[in-house]
Amino acid sequence: MMHTAVGWHVELEFMEDDQHTKAVALVRLADGTEVRAHGHATRHSVDSNQPRVGEEIAGARALNELAMHLLTKAHDEIDAASGRTSHTINV
Repeated sequence: MMHTAVGWHVELEFMEDDQHTKAVALVRLADGTEVRAHGHATRHSVDSNQPRVGEEIAGARALNELAMHLLTKAHDEIDAASGRTSHTINV
């Protein structure tokens, strides 16, 4: 039987103009660490202005970067606890 010990809430914020969307993703971990990542999207001049699409692309890129930061953090913690270099954590 599995029990949930902790939950994470990921926050995404967007800054936009007619051509660009920037996203910031933030997660606060149980150890007090905040992990932050960024993503961006640029609308091509021939595409119609669809802010939701820019948010989805920039948000996905920020979440992807956030995932990589979390994997690196976990890898570093494994190494620190074991005193050796661990195998690369694959996505």
